[in-house]
Amino acid sequence: MGRRKVPDLYRAPFPLYTVKVDPKSGLVITAGGGGASKTGIKNAVHFLGLELVGEHQYSATLLHAHDTETRATMNLAIADGVIAAGQDGNCSMMRFKQRQSNEGRKASSSEAASGGQQGKARRRTGKGDQAAKDGAEEAGGIGASDTTDETTQVSVETVGEVQSDLNPVDPLQKVVRFSSDLSLLMTGGTDGHIRVWEYPSLKKKFDFKAHEGEIEDLDLSPGNEHLVSVGRDFVCSVWSGNQLAMGLRWQDTMPQVADKAYRYMACRFGRVEDQPTALRLYTVQIPHKRDRKPPPCYLTKWDGKSFLPMLTAVCGTEVISSMAVSDSGTFIGLGTVTGSVAIYIAFSLRKLYYVEESHGIVVTDVAFLPNSLKGNALKGSNHEAAMLSVAVDSRCQLHTVRNRRSFPIWLVLGFCAVMVVAVILLLQSLFPGFM
Repeated sequence: MGRRKVPDLYRAPFPLYTVKVDPKSGLVITAGGGGASKTGIKNAVHFLGLELVGEHQYSATLLHAHDTETRATMNLAIADGVIAAGQDGNCSMMRFKQRQSNEGRKASSSEAASGGQQGKARRRTGKGDQAAKDGAEEAGGIGASDTTDETTQVSVETVGEVQSDLNPVDPLQKVVRFSSDLSLLMTGGTDGHIRVWEYPSLKKKFDFKAHEGEIEDLDLSPGNEHLVSVGRDFVCSVWSGNQLAMGLRWQDTMPQVADKAYRYMACRFGRVEDQPTALRLYTVQIPHKRDRKPPPCYLTKWDGKSFLPMLTAVCGTEVISSMAVSDSGTFIGLGTVTGSVAIYIAFSLRKLYYVEESHGIVVTDVAFLPNSLKGNALKGSNHEAAMLSVAVDSRCQLHTVRNRRSFPIWLVLGFCAVMVVAVILLLQSLFPGFM
């Protein structure tokens, strides 16, 4: 039986490192590039229009390509029409606006391709390791197909910038997040510092050393009560403001796992469906060293308020490279260094969807379609969830989970009642005077 194939939704002319969906407009925003190296690979942010065609088919159209000159966008976050883009050691703030136009126009080949000839792409080994370098070479020679921009245009302007990483050797912002109320912007990078900025003023609120070495991921709980960060120093920390509240130890529930055999790779808060006051934290642990016989990776669910571990499950032997949680908190999405994509049920940490090596190389980011008016329209009535994935192979794919068949509780109870009556009648016919 052949390997399962997922069709490409979009193919960029450069390696892709990040993808997000604007909840209001439904625009898919993906970015990447070749960095400062003079290889002919441009750096750009691409704005895609996503459409549901029929019941299960999707198409994407390139609406606008924003040139970021010598800096590749490695990570981004979206807040009410503004993109916070991690470019080297800076966080660039870009405002985008979608407008309708009655004049159709053909997107120029230079805009569609965002910059012509391909070569080897710059890729930092800190994210994706050597596989990413190989994938950047594989991306060479890939061109974008002709696209038509007939009704929609996107304008982009830079509205601010802050220096988010002060590593003197090779500064790089590795993660950026907006708070849920859009009052704060948080960044983390290779210098181990977390910097919290008031938004939209970009006035620095906190700047503190959180980890020894690179910060891999961070997230802020709804209500801005707790900030959680993970680093390459094997530490997962919970912060209240800029004060350390506690450190988490997932190994306490896994006594067979030796200290420093695993390190944290990602962390995400998630809501609990049908429990408005409940909150969960999800973390991914990957092996610190790679062996000939690969050890498993682990996914852990924590109580998001007490930070006690609730459940830990194996999530395969492929090294996890990216993670996302759906807006509803129902699903967890994972991408791997080897290009595979999976979706798990958050409640049970059970694998629901999996495509082996869907991408040719490391999956750099995954993002669920949001639970907004536009996002739900894009998902359609036949899908429980839809998740985008991008990789160093320049491909953007969409993975969907179809509605699982379920029966209403009243129907199940009614069926049980009918069965009980049928059994009683059968016993009465076989044994007169039974009741």
